Amino acid sequence: MLEEWLLLAHVIGATVLFGTGAGIAFFMVMAHRTRDPVLIAHVAATVVIADTIFTATAALLQPVTGYLLARSIGWDLSEGWIALSLLLYVVTGLFWLPVVWIQIQLRDLARAAASSGSALPPRYFSLYRIWFVFGFPAFSAVLGIFWLMLTKPSIALF
Repeated sequence: MLEEWLLLAHVIGATVLFGTGAGIAFFMVMAHRTRDPVLIAHVAATVVIADTIFTATAALLQPVTGYLLARSIGWDLSEGWIALSLLLYVVTGLFWLPVVWIQIQLRDLARAAASSGSALPPRYFSLYRIWFVFGFPAFSAVLGIFWLMLTKPSIALF
């Protein structure tokens, strides 16, 4: 029974991470396309809150539920597919953490432009490009983790 609850919590956490990440990316891209500092500031502020509430919480709980689930089932964390999943999780985090900082910067730059009635500054566009590019490896790593978790392939890493 505990194993079923851990599996449910782990799947819900993965869903929240994936869904929130995809939603955030979609709304930031759509807001950016308008070039409207007021709209971008509003959307970016919402994105920062969503990342804090949903993504950060799920990101912290995923390793806990994963560890407890593996322990409950009897899987060794050094099994290839688990070790590779953990590595991809770290890769995701290495790209996500700067993205959070960038989202805060984008929000603040858009707010400043909106309050002064000016256009978005060049720094906004430079940071946006980095934010956009960093999404691809993070998203790809999450897809890889989903594949590994679903297929549990036999992978010899050690």
